[in-house]
Amino acid sequence: MHESKDILHIGWNDVLDIFLVAVLLYVLYNLVKGTSALKVFWGLGLIYLVWVIVTALDFKLLSSIVGKFINVGIITIIVIFQQEIRKFLLLIGSTQFWKQHYSLFKIKEAFKEDIIVNIPLNILQDACYNMSRNKTGALIVIAQKDDLNLYEQSGWPVNAPVTEYMLESIFYKNAPMHDGAVIIKNNIIVAAKCILPVSESDKLPSHAGTRHRAALGISEQTDALAISVSEQTGAVSIAKNGELHHNVEHKDFIPLLEKLLAP
Repeated sequence: MHESKDILHIGWNDVLDIFLVAVLLYVLYNLVKGTSALKVFWGLGLIYLVWVIVTALDFKLLSSIVGKFINVGIITIIVIFQQEIRKFLLLIGSTQFWKQHYSLFKIKEAFKEDIIVNIPLNILQDACYNMSRNKTGALIVIAQKDDLNLYEQSGWPVNAPVTEYMLESIFYKNAPMHDGAVIIKNNIIVAAKCILPVSESDKLPSHAGTRHRAALGISEQTDALAISVSEQTGAVSIAKNGELHHNVEHKDFIPLLEKLLAP
């Protein structure tokens, strides 16, 4: 009976231990949120949970196999995601990152509901089809819940309201920021000339260019919506949730955006 009480006893150090692990998991989640590494993060967590269970049940052979898989898996992830890991380390060392994400204000805001800001769909429509007529290539990303900070860091900060003139100026062929993607967050163009992940999907048509693959790539790895305008054909396409809606007509543009951006 005495041994049973000792097993069930939880001291202050146990509570502190659980709290610190929760904080660590929260920080790691915020770091990988909005990237392909998030799926790897959950995958590793699931494998580790299986390893803990089989170890507790004293399944020696299975525990040994899963343990070896974890060891090899970590090395494999370091090789595959070396660029992402480098970005994470640079991000962690940035004081600006900690000010933006882990201030007291941010902790308070984490418990509040998201503020929904109306996106000027008519402005996006006018800008995209003006560029379509002029055969001006463009790539526009509309952020939603997933954090796109890593992709914002790869470009140039803009922090300007979304206007037709601003978008067309950025993507003007001789403009210094025309190459790359624009990221829009809460009705603000936060960055331009951003580098996006390129999709390797074999479902894309053979004539699809880099912009289409980048639009599809960001939609595969995050919940963001991406709009691409082809420089060769002027076709306007919209990507969301790993699906590319190719050559969207002017009359269908706003209804499709409203459908894809609906909660």
